[in-house]
Order: sequence, then structure tokens, then C-alpha cells
Amino acid sequence: MTIHQHRHFNKNVSIDNVAVGGLTAEQALKKLQNNPRSPKIYVNSDLVYAEKQPVAKFSKADEQKVKNALRSQYTFFPSAKSKNILVKPQDFNQNVIPQIDQAVSRRVNELNNGRKAPIDAYAVYENGSVQVRPAVGGTQYSVDGLHEKLEKEIVSGTVRLKPIYKAPLSANSKTVQNEKVKLEQLSKRTVTYQVQDKKYRLNCTDIVTRATYQNGKYHFDTAAANSKVDEINNKQSTLGKSFEFKTHDGSVIKTTDAGSYGWKISKKQAGETLANALVDNKQTVNAKSDIYGKGYNQHGTGYNTTSNNGIGDTYAEVSIADQHAWFYKDGKCVLSTDIVSGTNNKDNETPKGVWYIMYQQTPSVLRGLNDDGSKYASKVQYWSPFTDSGCGFHDASWRHDWSKHAYMAKGGGSHGCINMHPDVAGEAFHDLQKNEPVIIY
Repeated sequence: MTIHQHRHFNKNVSIDNVAVGGLTAEQALKKLQNNPRSPKIYVNSDLVYAEKQPVAKFSKADEQKVKNALRSQYTFFPSAKSKNILVKPQDFNQNVIPQIDQAVSRRVNELNNGRKAPIDAYAVYENGSVQVRPAVGGTQYSVDGLHEKLEKEIVSGTVRLKPIYKAPLSANSKTVQNEKVKLEQLSKRTVTYQVQDKKYRLNCTDIVTRATYQNGKYHFDTAAANSKVDEINNKQSTLGKSFEFKTHDGSVIKTTDAGSYGWKISKKQAGETLANALVDNKQTVNAKSDIYGKGYNQHGTGYNTTSNNGIGDTYAEVSIADQHAWFYKDGKCVLSTDIVSGTNNKDNETPKGVWYIMYQQTPSVLRGLNDDGSKYASKVQYWSPFTDSGCGFHDASWRHDWSKHAYMAKGGGSHGCINMHPDVAGEAFHDLQKNEPVIIY
């Protein structure tokens, strides 16, 4: 009996679902060679893949594997216990595995149509504190573990896969607890927001309304920062506001708020800057990267200027009533000259407000439409535009009437530009610079 047990498989033993009970290793191998496996894969009770050609074929090269299987099932006394031993033969077509995986995934996805997805537990910073939202179970199936079972059992031909429900991430998981730690660290940080010469100390509550930390990244809602940015803009920004300005003769006026000169802090950009500063644990960040402007320079003008109510000491001053312009450098008037502004009507008048020199070009060709709709193209030597609509300083060699009342006559003024006599236009051009404010009143 002992010799028989060592040389023969027990009664109800199979290899890859081929019955080999009572056979020797040599006999079992021969039977396996005559029964190559062609897989049929089921998900629950549905056949999702069938292969007509065998993918597992036994040969003489697998003799030792069969002997090892014989040894693994050995019992001292004969056993009637059913046992299927999985043996992968040397001749196995591994290329069918990806195809089967795709078929299985498609079927699982079909089964999940209309089923409720589970919701992972997660940590969240909200209302000034960190909390963990519990997981919510669902009814969707998972493909987890199906590939491993397939790889293991495919040699037996028929594989029946039974997907289980997707398990959500639990509140006690290492991942969620790490999220909680990261958010708690963030909630304790502060940052100083430097806006020109003023500093604002802000904590997490001032900046972040809601935050999560997932897959190694923070995700923010920074609506909380909006009120703080509004407060700063009301106090310091200059874009879209009228300026208090002391004219050449010492008079103090209020400009219109229609100009393009100035800067303002973007709420969205400031929120990102401040939230990222908390993440990086920076002590101070400057608002300079968060400002925007109007017109040609979308990044704003005058942010680095705080003197003279934000205008500074280098600017061009134009009085429509006086038909005169003054050019200042570092607080000193370097040029004073008569000009002719836009014709005094709705379509051609020079716009009042505080603008800025967008760029400078020499020489240039000015193109536009006359009042009768005809096109014009005027060559100029010096061109310094200050509005998107095409108003700027330039020489006007074609002009003969330089009187202070020229702009009042029909068609006597310009199309909105500041006409300058050719004798001084070059000097004015060199006295101006890009982004310099132009005050027109």
C-alpha cells in the first residue's frame, strides 16, 4: 500500500480538471497530453470569453511538474477527498490573458450600469476645522482580484469569476488619516501678504473656505479670501478709480474714473497665491504677481508707485481747456507746450481720465476713418499711443491751425489724438516712456 500510495494519485484527484485518480505520474502526463485546455471564462453565470484553440498543452517537458503534483497530494492512507491541482504547462499561451481581462472588465462595467458607486471616506478642512467624512457603501462591482484568479485557474479550462462589491476607503485607513494630518498642518499656518508698502497677516481661515488633500495634492476653495482682497482693493488699488491730482498750477482736481492706468488684485489669482503659500509654508508673498490691468498692459500699471496718490512724479499732464501739455520727470517739468486735442464732438473728443503710454514707435503710420467714412493713412515721425481706441501723442506736420480754439471748430481738432508741433514732438517723444501715466482733464 505504501509503495502504491507513492506511485499513484489518490482516487478523486484532478490536474487542471482532468481526472488522474489511480494513475501514475507517467499515465497522468499522457492523459493530460490528450486533453489540452481551451478556456471558457464566466462572470457570475455569463460566458464572457471562449477560446476554441487550446492555450495549455502538456508535453514530455512537463514530466517533473506532474511528479511534483503527485508528491503534493500524497497521503499515507488512501484518500477519497476531491482535489484539483493547478499545473501550468510549459506550452502556455500567455497572450490570451489581456484579451480575457478586457472581456471581464467590459462585463463588470455592464453589470455596474445603474448601480450606486461607493464613496470613499475623506478628510476635509471646512469652517475652520478638519473633519473626516465617513465612507458610504455602494452596489457597484469591483474587478479587484479577478485577474489574479484568472491567471491562477485558466490552466484548468473553465474559470468562474464572481466579482464582489467595491469597498470604499474607510475613515480609519492610512490614506484618510494622512489626509487629516496634512490638513491639520495647513490649518495652523499663516502668511503675510505684501501689497505695495503694506502688509496683511492672514491665517488659513482668512484664505481657505474648504480644502481637501487627495492623491498627494491639495484642492482648494478660496472664496474666503475674496472679502480680504476686496478690502485691500478698496484701500489701495487704483484701476477704475478717479485720482486726486495736483495740476501744474497747484490746483487740486478729481480726474474721471474712465482711464486705463492702474492696477487691481485678482481675487482668483490672489486665492491661488495665498493657498499655495500656505502649502509651501512661506512666510511672505507679494501681491505683484496677482495684479491685473486694463488695455494694452494686462498686468497693470503703477503697482510700484505709491507717491502722488499712485501717479508718481513722472507723468504727462494734458489740459483740454488750455490746449496745453506738461511733461514731468521725477517731479520736474521738462517740457511745456501747446497741443491740439480731439475735435469737440462725441466721436472725436480726446477721452479724459488717467491713461498710460502703451508703447512708442518711430516712425509710424496712423490709420483710421474720417468723419465721412473715408479711410486715412497719415505718416508720423513720433507715435506714443495711450488708449486702445487709437489716441496718442504724435507730430502733425499737416496741421496749420495751432490756435487754442482749433479743436472747437468743426473738423478743426484731431480724431482724438494729441497733435504736437513737429518742432517739439521729438523732444516730447523722448520725454515719455512706456507705462507712464497720462492725465487728461
